[in-house]
Formats: sequence, C-alpha cells, structure tokens
Amino acid sequence: MTTHLWQHAASFAARAHRRHTRRDRETPYVAHPFRVAMAVRQVFGCDDDVTLAIALLHDTIEDTPCDYDDILEVFGEEVASGVAALTKDMRLPEAEREPAYDDGLRRASWRARLVKLGDVYDNLSEATDDKRRKALEKCRRAVEIARPDAAVHPATARAIEAVEGLVARVGGSA
Repeated sequence: MTTHLWQHAASFAARAHRRHTRRDRETPYVAHPFRVAMAVRQVFGCDDDVTLAIALLHDTIEDTPCDYDDILEVFGEEVASGVAALTKDMRLPEAEREPAYDDGLRRASWRARLVKLGDVYDNLSEATDDKRRKALEKCRRAVEIARPDAAVHPATARAIEAVEGLVARVGGSA
C-alpha cells in the first residue's frame, strides 16, 4: 500500500497548525489549507500529488514555526519552492510586501499559482462584509497572475472560471 505525498502533507499540516484557529477562534486553522486542497481537487479538477501537497502546506512557513528547510527535508524541492512562493516576506514594509509577493508568484511554478487561486477562492467564500473588498482585490490579482497558465493547464482555466464565478456571485469583477 502506497501513501500519497498529499497524505503526508495533510498530517504535517495538521501537526504544524494544531494550536491555531481561524478568526472565529473556534474553527481549527487547518480547515483552511484542507479546503484549499479540496478546491484544487474537487472544484478545479487537479489531482496532481505535488500540487495537493503545496495546497495543504501553503501556510506552514508563514504561520507556523516550520521553515523552508523543514518542508524541503520532508517533501523535496518542488513542494518546498511552491510553499515558499506562497509565503509573504514579513520583513518587508507593508507597501512593498504585496508587490514582492506577486512578483515571486509570477516566477513560481504553475502549481503555486493554481494553489493561490484555491486560496483566494476559499478566503472569498468565507469573507465577512468588512473583509470582502480586500478578498475581491486578491482574487483579481491572483487571476491576472495565473491567466497565462490557462492555455497550458486545464485545471488553471477551470480555477479561473470558478474564481470569477464566485466573484460575480458575491459582487465585483475579477
């Protein structure tokens, strides 16, 4: 019996986020990376093991004591690079942080950009009124960055369609 990479990533993410909760202070934080992975698989139709592992681990460097080397050691360079591309550099001033993040995402693998679409999809799905404008802007940026991948990766085309559909339902345009 072979264990998939995403199964290891799910366990690793659950352990790494075990003490964190979402903004409601009740929902375990790990629900978010699990929902992102489910969106990537179920909504976007991508069953690529590496992509699902990146989705499950996408917040570990940013939000837990884990670092790039921890991910590299357990999951290899492809997963670690994808997770790193989805990690904001908190050392930068806020005004520089988002542009630097977007630039890094443009240079990253298509897998990281697909996971970003899953991330914004999930965040917009649960955005409260006070967070919706910011979530819509992040959707617009993620779609713009990932759009070139749509011609080559059908899952990205489906992801863009899903994000744009959600944006249209909650009000705004991607």
